Amino acid sequence: MKKKILAMMLIAFLSITVIVGCSDDSDSGSGDSHKVYLITMDQMDQHWVSVDEGAKEAADELGNVDYEWLAPDVKDDAKQIESINNAIAGGAEAILLAANGPDAVTQALKEAEKEGIKIVYVDSPADFPAVQTLATDNEAAGKLAGEEMKKALEEKGINAGKIGVVSVNASTDSTIQREKGFRSAFEGTDFEILETQYGDGDAAKSKDIAANYITQDVVGIFGGNEGSTVGTGNAIKEAGGDVIGVGFDKSDTILQMIEEGHILATMSQNPDVMGYEGVKTAVDALEGKEINKEYVDTGVSVINKEALKN
Repeated sequence: MKKKILAMMLIAFLSITVIVGCSDDSDSGSGDSHKVYLITMDQMDQHWVSVDEGAKEAADELGNVDYEWLAPDVKDDAKQIESINNAIAGGAEAILLAANGPDAVTQALKEAEKEGIKIVYVDSPADFPAVQTLATDNEAAGKLAGEEMKKALEEKGINAGKIGVVSVNASTDSTIQREKGFRSAFEGTDFEILETQYGDGDAAKSKDIAANYITQDVVGIFGGNEGSTVGTGNAIKEAGGDVIGVGFDKSDTILQMIEEGHILATMSQNPDVMGYEGVKTAVDALEGKEINKEYVDTGVSVINKEALKN
C-alpha cells in the first residue's frame, strides 16, 4: 500500500514538473517578440497611413512583432524628436523613421543608438547611419514628373513660360531630390522654373501659394508631396484656367482631381512596400541576419487619366 502511495506521489510530482517546464518554455518564447515603432513626419497624409498599413501587414505575418505607429500631428522637428524619445522610453528595439529633416533628429538617433536600437529609414532618411533605407528614387521620379509636364505643355503648343514649384520645406531630403529632378527635366528649354515656395505639406497653405503663382501667369505648377498637390489642384480648380498641375503621391482626393482634369498626373509611390519591407528588414537585423542592401528603391509609377481607365 505504501509503495502504491509513493508511486502515485512520484507521478504527481513529475506531472507538476512537466507543467512548470512547459510554462517556462512559453514565457521564454514570448520574450522573442520584437518592439518595433514607425515614426513618420506626420499623420495627415494618406501616404503615411499606407506606410503604416504595410508595416502592420508584415508584423501580422511575422507574428513576433509588437508594432506601434507614432507621429506628430503636423510636420515639426521638435515633435518628431519627442516621438523618437517616446519610442526609446517605450522599449523600442527598432525604429522605422521617415525623417522630417536630415539633421534635426541626429541627437535623438544617437540616444537610440546608445540603447542598441536599430534604425531603418522609410521614404526620407536622416544624415545618420542606418541598417537600410527604403525609398523612392526621388530625383528620378521628380524628373519623370517634369517630363510629363513638359510633354503636356508641348502638346498644347507651349514651348516657353513660367513654372511654379510648391514643396514642403527646405530641409526634407525626399522633396529636395524631387525638386532637383523636376528642374533637370527643363534644362536647355525656354521654360523658367520660379523660386520654390514652401507650404509645410499643408493643403490650405499650398493652395494659397499655388494661387499666387497663377496670378503670375504660370503655365504649370509642380506639387512636391500629397498636401502640396492637393493645394495646387484646388487652386487650379478655383482659377478655372489652363495651368497644368503635376504632383506627387496618391490619395482619393488627388485621383478625383486627375479625373476632373485639375491635375494632369501624379507620381505614385509604394508606401505600403516601404512599411512592409521596413519591418522585415528591422526584424532580420534584430535577429542577426545579414542585410545585403543599404538602399532599396521601392519604385514609382505615373497616374493620369489614361492610367485610371485601366
